[in-house]
This record gives sequence, structure tokens and C-alpha cells, in this order.
Amino acid sequence: MTRPNIIFIMADQMRGDCISCDGHPVVETPNLDHFAAQGARFPHAYTAVPSCIPARSTVMTGMDQWHTGVLGMGRGQGPIPNDFPHTLAGTMAEAGYRTHLVGKGHFTPQRTSMGFQTAELDESGRMIDEQHKDEYRAWFDQEVGRDITPDDHGVFWNSWMGRPWHTEEYLHPSAWTMSRAIHFIEQRDKETPFFMNISFARPHSPYVPPTWYFDMYNDHETPPPFIGDWAAMHEDPVQATDVNAWRGKQSGSRIHRGRAGYYGEISFIDAQIGRLKNWLERHQPATLQNTWIIFTSDHGDMVGDHHLWRKTYAYEGSARIPLIVCPPAGWQGDVQNRVVDEVVELRDIMPTILDAAGVDIPPTVTGHSMIPLINGTASDWRTYLHGEHCWCYSHEQEMQYVTDGHRKFVWLPRIDMKQYFNLDDDPGECTNLINNSAYTDETRQWEGYLTAELAARDCGWVKDGKLHCPDEPLVSPYKTPIS
Repeated sequence: MTRPNIIFIMADQMRGDCISCDGHPVVETPNLDHFAAQGARFPHAYTAVPSCIPARSTVMTGMDQWHTGVLGMGRGQGPIPNDFPHTLAGTMAEAGYRTHLVGKGHFTPQRTSMGFQTAELDESGRMIDEQHKDEYRAWFDQEVGRDITPDDHGVFWNSWMGRPWHTEEYLHPSAWTMSRAIHFIEQRDKETPFFMNISFARPHSPYVPPTWYFDMYNDHETPPPFIGDWAAMHEDPVQATDVNAWRGKQSGSRIHRGRAGYYGEISFIDAQIGRLKNWLERHQPATLQNTWIIFTSDHGDMVGDHHLWRKTYAYEGSARIPLIVCPPAGWQGDVQNRVVDEVVELRDIMPTILDAAGVDIPPTVTGHSMIPLINGTASDWRTYLHGEHCWCYSHEQEMQYVTDGHRKFVWLPRIDMKQYFNLDDDPGECTNLINNSAYTDETRQWEGYLTAELAARDCGWVKDGKLHCPDEPLVSPYKTPIS
């Protein structure tokens, strides 16, 4: 039997609710909707550590964050280690797959393979080594041949500002990423199965999609942000004046333009995925018939919800991610339009891909294959997911959370603030139920889940059976020392 190909598509900083089929009122993602209809969608998919480096550590290893050793981007943390005994791409390569990465890696050093045999990078201008220029930037310079850069739109990497892309559409990094992905498929050895990670550097800010995609949303109304009964703590008027602020109340027009740019980036990515689908159907239909397509993101973006921007938070905009798994045509499960209720996480992607390819799952992996959830044979799935993020922007933002996608308990340890949300009734997390007597038993149960998780680590964060926050940062014993 011919082994299947795997195309793993990952966006950067895309919210879980920003897909049409998830019910978003304005975002258009027809190509992702089609793949969801042909396979399975996971509306309760999360990233346990919602920022780039720790999230990608779990994706590439299938391990939970305690065992990757990366609990965030900030105090006591570090880059993605390059000494993991087993990686997703490395395991696939050892099994005879041709492995290739196109787009964002965010590995350290920047040319670390992380198991990929080859890579063409777009590192969004992040050049740790000043001599390093990724393939996208080198191509851009050669293609343009004049004094212009991908950054001349004037919007920085963590800004809340939105505007159109400043030059031709084909020069946009999302277009380049898909062009190189199609080129790889076209030129590959067709006798060897392939595993390709298409890693878009968007919709991560700057929110600068091509003009047509910006206007698609800027010319129409976008939904207002969710503002919780607890969100006044983030209204900081001084921080709000910084165009790169992580929090602060912005005007409706600024939020609208930011969201128009963000949504436009998502629809442009969807259009690139449509390019891939159209090209395969026309030029290599047999390849498409024998290929798994998995789509997700490393984390989300608050885009103004609760006066917050960027990621690192426990809230749905930051922690919930899109996840679609589309099997090849005629796969034994014969799955179509399945919506899976169980809570899943980024560390489940590696074992799912290995399972789909018929490759043994390494013993270091702590995630679980989602294929039994897709074909309806799963039993004994996890009750909840434990997530966290260290102190990064501010002591107020450090967090711990547990959720099953229906309920969520959040603890902000540095300010000892607790929150509890009924996500079924309040998906925007606008009402904190922590002091609501009708939820006393529930909150006690969910706080108990978090307490048990931290107690099992024996890390000093539980004292006399209660949550306790020491002064020093939480550091995993599995963290790779920085030399």
C-alpha cells in the first residue's frame, strides 16, 4: 500500500474562532471550510502555552510544556532547544519520508534543522545572526531590485495598527510561502512520500494584507471586541498611546482597522491554501488523493478583546486555536464534516501525523493521536487541558489555566486573581463567575484540577494544598541550559 503524504499547514497567531465554519460573523475562509467539510474540525483545540516559541516546541516534539522545558517567552525561559531526542520531522525522515519546511521556523540557531532535511525560511525579519538573511528576504531583494523592503509599510511586529500591504501582492510573505511549497511538490521525487510543514508567518502582526483583502473588511462593519466585567484593569491610557502596546483601550476606528488587517491576513492565507488545492487538483490529482492535510495555528491574538492585544493569555482569543484534519479521499474512516467535542492540544499533532503515516510514536511523546477521535473509536480521552505562560509583558499577565472547552478556570498568580468562565454561555469570557454562589462547587472542582497539576510537579507552587506563587520564576527541570 502506498504510504500517504502529509501536508501540515500552520498559521502564526490565528484565533480559533476566525474560520467561517466556526461561526465567525464576517471572516471568509472558504478553502479551510471545504477541508473541514471533508474531514474533522476541533472547536476545542488549544495551545497550552500561547506564544510562538513554547507552542512550536510542543508541536515539534509532541511533548507537554513541562517536558519541553519552555513555559513561555520571558522570565526563566529560553529558545526552543535543539537537542530533543525525537522531533516530528526527524521521526518522519527516519521512517523514509522526504521532509521539508517552508516559512517560519523560529528555531535557535536559525539554521537548526529540527529534523527537517531541507528548509526555505521566512523568519519575519528576526535575524539573531546579523549575517543571516532568510530565503524570503533574499528573494524579495532580488525580485524587487530597488530600495524597498518588506518592512516599509511602517508597522512593527507587535503593533495593533492595520493597513494594506505596501507593494505588489505576489511579494507578500504568505504568497511567497505557498509558491515555494508548490514548487517543492512539483520538483520532489514522486517515488518517495513527503512530509511538508507550510508555516505561514501571518496573521501575526503586522496586520498588512494586500489591499483587496484589507478592503474586504475595512469597507464593512467588523464585530466589536468582547469586554469583560473584569477588563477595566487593562484600560491603561498611557500604555494605549504606544502603537506596540500589549494592552490599553483603543478607539473603535483603530480596533476596526486592526481587525480589518488581521482578518484580511487570514483570508489571504486561505486564498493561498486555495492555490495549493487548485494546483494539486489540476496537476497532481493522485497526490491530493493520497495526502493528509492538517491545519492549525501556534496560538491566537486578542485583537482588542478585553483591551488586550497579542498573545500569552489564557483567554479564548489567545489560547484557542483552529484545528482541521482532512484525511485522504477513501481513507478507511470515511470521515466528512465531523465536529469533535473533546479538548485537544498542539502536542497531539505529532502523534496524529505519525499515526496517519503508520510510523511508531516515540516514547518521549506525551500527546495522543486524534485519529480515534476522528473515526469515533476513542475512549479514555483527557478530562481537561492544563495551560500556562510565564511573566512576559508584565507580572499581571502571567497565568495558569485549565479548560475542557466548556468551562475554564484561570489563575493570575502574581496578583492572585482567579477567574471562572462558562464558555458554553459566555464564549467571550465577559462574566467572571468566581464569586457566583451558583458555581461554587464547579469552581472548587476546577481549581482542584489546577492544584493537582502543579502539586504533581513538586515545584513549590502548591502549599498546604492550596495554590501558592513564589517570588522566583517557575522553571522546568527539563529546561536546556543556555550556554
